[in-house]
Amino acid sequence: MSMITSAYANRARPQTSFEVYSWFFMRVSGVVLLVMVLGHVAIMHVINSVDTISYWWVAERLATPFWRTYDWIVLVLALLHGMNGMRWVVDDHVHSRGWRTFSMAALWVIAFIFLALGSLVLFTFTPVPRPA
Repeated sequence: MSMITSAYANRARPQTSFEVYSWFFMRVSGVVLLVMVLGHVAIMHVINSVDTISYWWVAERLATPFWRTYDWIVLVLALLHGMNGMRWVVDDHVHSRGWRTFSMAALWVIAFIFLALGSLVLFTFTPVPRPA
């Protein structure tokens, strides 16, 4: 029985420092995301009613640097957290070296596109004036 336990412990332990940091990032980013997303849900859906939230309400919220930064941190953490999880899935299930390389490249390209588009929207957003 101890041989099975020790063999499992050796296999489950990440072998490189990148994998250790990746494992640690998943835990930390998961906790931070949980707190930040629950805060977002509380502000957008619990504290404010559906009648309150409109384009202009969101535009006023995004006019402050704090909320732009808050939303950008949620975007970056969620994207990197999901990307890291998908990287683990590809490592576990794609066995051909060529397909694994292609899959990883596609993941990184998609992650970069989403990060660029999300950042562009958050940081270049200029609200349309409220109608009189």
